[in-house]
Amino acid sequence: MLEDHTPLEEEGIPRVRPWLSLLLALAGASILFLSYTGVRIVHAAGETPAHKADAIVVFGAAEYAGRPSPVYRARLDHAFDLFQKGMAPVVITTGGSAQDPDFSEGGVGRDYLARRGIPEKNLIAETQSSDTAQSASRVANIMRVNGMKTCIAVSDAYHVFRIRALLDYEGGPAEVAPRPESRPRSQWEKLTAVMREAISYFLWEIGMT
Repeated sequence: MLEDHTPLEEEGIPRVRPWLSLLLALAGASILFLSYTGVRIVHAAGETPAHKADAIVVFGAAEYAGRPSPVYRARLDHAFDLFQKGMAPVVITTGGSAQDPDFSEGGVGRDYLARRGIPEKNLIAETQSSDTAQSASRVANIMRVNGMKTCIAVSDAYHVFRIRALLDYEGGPAEVAPRPESRPRSQWEKLTAVMREAISYFLWEIGMT
């Protein structure tokens, strides 16, 4: 009996190319990773520090001519409350000067907390970083130089998961203290915020940032 060796494409059945299979597999794996990371980001947004630490670290946000923006001020106020509760004896503020030649986020944060009543000896300003990863790296170095082992990281709700990962990578175990009322209100804003952080974390994990 003669066998029909007509290629599948000629019978109307498309053959999946190996590169397309690989692309689909990578896309599926990426979607699963981002979805799982998104769940972890949301979980971290609801955490509160359970233990005292050596330092409270406030990750910077915008400042305007020496004044912290509303978002930054809220982070600083949260750090102040944690300091008042005795959660750590030192507060480290972070952030470089960005486009402002006269002020840095870290310096503005330190000055704001000093005006609120935290003694100068209990404040350290990191003033050179330009992004979250640099802030985490410089904070880890500050902690090593000062013999600090643990910290509580203060930032916005969906930001703290990535901050903790960065600090853990740098060797400084961290708990997180999300700024109160910092979660976006609408579902669309929540989704975009979580996905933005998940993608940033993904890019860091694969060494692209």
